[in-house]
Amino acid sequence: MTIDLSAPELVLFPLAASPVAVSGTRTSRDKKLTKSVGEHWACTVLAGLGWAASLTRDGVARTDVLAVYMESGAMVSAQVKAASFSTNPSWYFGEKGLLPAMSPQEWYLLVVLPENPFGTPRTFVVPRDHAAAGAWIAYRDWLTDPTAEPGARTTKPSAARTYSWVFEDYEDQWERMTMPADEAPILLPTYMRDLAASERVGLPPGHPWQHRLPEW
Repeated sequence: MTIDLSAPELVLFPLAASPVAVSGTRTSRDKKLTKSVGEHWACTVLAGLGWAASLTRDGVARTDVLAVYMESGAMVSAQVKAASFSTNPSWYFGEKGLLPAMSPQEWYLLVVLPENPFGTPRTFVVPRDHAAAGAWIAYRDWLTDPTAEPGARTTKPSAARTYSWVFEDYEDQWERMTMPADEAPILLPTYMRDLAASERVGLPPGHPWQHRLPEW
């Protein structure tokens, strides 16, 4: 089949943003392509910051990127979640995404693709335990809001979205990855600490902060 590249209704976006031709001016990607963009973006930035980064094979639990910091030899693993452009972006964590870190080197890289495919993605660099706590607190606070109509909110954790404002202060905090994730400053909204300590909201099952809630 021959494609007429001069056709006015056809727009070709660059490979890095979308390896498909789409009609009109709005990019339409499937979820796998969106995630692929996020993963490759993460590796690109890490490489530029002195990390030897590589993607894992599909199906590896909790890890999409493995990276070694060339200056110190420190190793990290990161799970990448990518979202298409939105003025209020969000991600699904699911119940497994709320599980605590198994090592002090686990991170989430939460990527938001740009509206313009030639633009720069946004990235929120969040220690796994911080992400699990923030996602759970935001979800439980919404679910159990005493001002909500009784029975109106029934969304399960597996279907809940977490919005970028929860992790606003983690944006572009790439330099934190050179330290153990469990030593990184907690940058969640300060009001969430009181919610984490409350019976109504609390923390996800098995979370390490249940033993001693840190200050932030």
